[in-house]
Amino acid sequence: MAIEFTKYHGLGNDFILIDNRSSSKPVLTPDQAIQLCDRHFGIGADGVIFALPGEHGTDYTMRIFNSDGSEPEMCGNGIRCLAAFLADLEGGAKKSDQYRIHTLGGVMTPQLMPGGQVKVDMGIPGLLASEIPTTMNPANEKVINQPLEVAGKTWDVTCVSTGNPHCITFVEDVATIPLEVIGPQFEHHPAFPQRINTEFIQVVRPDYVKMRVWERGAGMTLACGTGACASLVAGVLTLRCERKATVELPGGPLEIEWSEIDQRLYMTGPAERVFTGKID
Repeated sequence: MAIEFTKYHGLGNDFILIDNRSSSKPVLTPDQAIQLCDRHFGIGADGVIFALPGEHGTDYTMRIFNSDGSEPEMCGNGIRCLAAFLADLEGGAKKSDQYRIHTLGGVMTPQLMPGGQVKVDMGIPGLLASEIPTTMNPANEKVINQPLEVAGKTWDVTCVSTGNPHCITFVEDVATIPLEVIGPQFEHHPAFPQRINTEFIQVVRPDYVKMRVWERGAGMTLACGTGACASLVAGVLTLRCERKATVELPGGPLEIEWSEIDQRLYMTGPAERVFTGKID
């Protein structure tokens, strides 16, 4: 049976989107997702996203398999792509409306904006060690500017959950970080029982930072929306950033705000359709 798909990307973080609304389970297995994500022998992507029927009163459910077959709780760039995909499936009828999307990381609310931008209410960040999760501190304590030994060096890290786990460290120059070497060692560090996404942040100004990311299950990617949100939170907690800032990723900028009024995170960035096709 042929399955139709559409390829989207958010700042170069690319995904295969599949209309899965007729079933509550993904139509592909994690192993099949690995094959499709292969950039030489498949379609090529950082992950496969399935648009499933909504749960618990939501409009739709999002499931995602990473390029290594693992399943993250959420994906910031991916949910923007999903919102654009859903609007295309609905013929553009909801382009000015919000969607309530059920994810393993909670309910997220993306809204399509003018100019191909999507604004997402990412919810309230988790700051306790149990919410990351990490064994760096007792379950009911935060992890802010704490030392972590990785790759023979001590890094001061701050941990934040934005639906999935993040470990953020601030550096003088992100371009000098050997991400391919250090990233996997952070991801698989024993302090993070469910592995970790890792962001390296260079603060240019309190309202403008540069970021490089090693994503759990996907490796080095051009952008990570949940990571950009987590990094802003870490910047505020360590008194480095304002509550609203531009986060510059290798694939382009995201606008992130951690609202002082409702304590919720808001992410705004693009989602672009690349092409459509069918797979057997």
